[in-house]
Amino acid sequence: MESELEIASGDAKYDLSSILSFPNRDYLVRKVKFDSFKGKITGLYFSASWCGPCQRFTPKLVEVYNELAQSSNFEIVFISSDEDDESFDAYFSKMPWLAIPFSDSDTRQKLNELFGVSGIPHLVILNEDGKILTSEGVRVIEENGSDGYPFTSEHIVKLKKQEEEAKMNQSLKSLLVTESRDYVITSDGKKVPVAELEGKTVGLYFVLASYYECLDFNPKFIEVYNSLREGGESFEIVMVPLDKDEESFGEEVEKLPWLSLPINDKCCLKLVRYFELGALPTMVIIGPNGKTLQSNVVEAIEEHGVKAYPFTPEKFAELEEIEKAKREAQTLESLLVNQDSDYVIGEHGVKIPVSDLIGKDILLYFSAHWCPPCRAFLPTLTKAYEEINKSNKRLEVIFISSDRDQKAFEDYFSEMPWLALPFGDKRKESLSSWFKVGGIPTLVALGPTGKTVSTEARGLIRVHGAEAYPFTRERIEEIDKAYEKMAEGWARNLKCGAHEHELFLTKRMNFGCDGCRVEGNVWSYYCKECDFDLHPKCAFDEESKDKTAAQGWVCDGDKCYQE
Repeated sequence: MESELEIASGDAKYDLSSILSFPNRDYLVRKVKFDSFKGKITGLYFSASWCGPCQRFTPKLVEVYNELAQSSNFEIVFISSDEDDESFDAYFSKMPWLAIPFSDSDTRQKLNELFGVSGIPHLVILNEDGKILTSEGVRVIEENGSDGYPFTSEHIVKLKKQEEEAKMNQSLKSLLVTESRDYVITSDGKKVPVAELEGKTVGLYFVLASYYECLDFNPKFIEVYNSLREGGESFEIVMVPLDKDEESFGEEVEKLPWLSLPINDKCCLKLVRYFELGALPTMVIIGPNGKTLQSNVVEAIEEHGVKAYPFTPEKFAELEEIEKAKREAQTLESLLVNQDSDYVIGEHGVKIPVSDLIGKDILLYFSAHWCPPCRAFLPTLTKAYEEINKSNKRLEVIFISSDRDQKAFEDYFSEMPWLALPFGDKRKESLSSWFKVGGIPTLVALGPTGKTVSTEARGLIRVHGAEAYPFTRERIEEIDKAYEKMAEGWARNLKCGAHEHELFLTKRMNFGCDGCRVEGNVWSYYCKECDFDLHPKCAFDEESKDKTAAQGWVCDGDKCYQE
């Protein structure tokens, strides 16, 4: 889009009353005059209610704004990309700052062009004189919170250096103590000085009280915690609550036996940034010397319980050796036979002894009817199963259900030509833990000895079908050699009418062809920069090339996109 405006640069200086105003309007929503901006640092916040990343970032920005409101000269102006007045009003009602009126679309468009906004959320921060401090305000707020104020490059560099020094000189005090608080609290609100925890092994437990994965983990962890405490171990937990609702948090924390930071404490988000939190729940282990021992021991506690203590690298190496020995000794019976059960079930619930399956190749199929990807994969797996067993029955599949009730299990299992664990069987939990099943569908291949051949059998069947059997590394290498032979004589790279850029012959296990719009696998003529794929047959087919080009792919030299 052409514009008489120049894109904003770091050296430019802007008169806020000029760029934010419009003829016949010298105020912002909430009737604030532009004179109020004099001497203030100002953030221009480009956002919209329909934008998921905006919805996640706005509460963080509100928190920073409120923290700075009483002690600094900082203001924010919301520039909306909402689609209607109602959406704008509902979204803006959650914001404590100012806004360009939604009706003034000309000014909103002008500001988007002036500051080169290509995606939201986007936060431009200007200093008291109208000069750009940063166009990366979202990142600055995410990484530094209110500590980033006054958002100058010198201050941000200073914070980075302080963070590096803090990590070098890390102690329990530097992690948990603030200017206004030198204690943590018990479940009934009593204060415990942080100094009393020094010299202990401390777990920082990042948690959302109502999040289902945290709720699932708590009982196991309470058992481990109580066992260690009863054994006299010098171990303590400090919960880092990420909840906002004090009432719901209070209800949950009363059930937990360990210590906690106060809810909504500024230190909580500081620790999230400091440890670069990527999952919930997370348990960071701080050693007796105040240094970080482990970045997350949740999985180790789930697998090994109290045996994972004291969470040192030496203990983890020991556990790894034990696990390695278990895997080498793994058999079908060690996986599927326990004191309560030594069978699986077939059609109409007929019991099949596990001993009858010894010597066969087995697929353990973790799945559920409520899961759309599971339902989509079932016909592919069924077809491969039937093809593999066409001449003689060499392969068996055992369905391990995550369905929510007996009827859902029975309805889904009735579509399958193989075996299953009974619904609600306790072996599901141990198998899921042993194979680290993080999502469904998951397909684990076992060889005739019962040892694991592949935990990626789902992907192998999606790409290769029955040809992937018996899913061994040797078989996959054979298939790869066949595909290499298939591509002999093909151009390594080519240009065609379908795309402006050069396309390179690339192995792509699953992709959607941008020519014929049909899913492909193994070989693609691919543009990495634009994530553009063509089947080889489409790349070689002039008619398909013309069709693809007509579908609106354009390139401005730096970026490719569809009109």
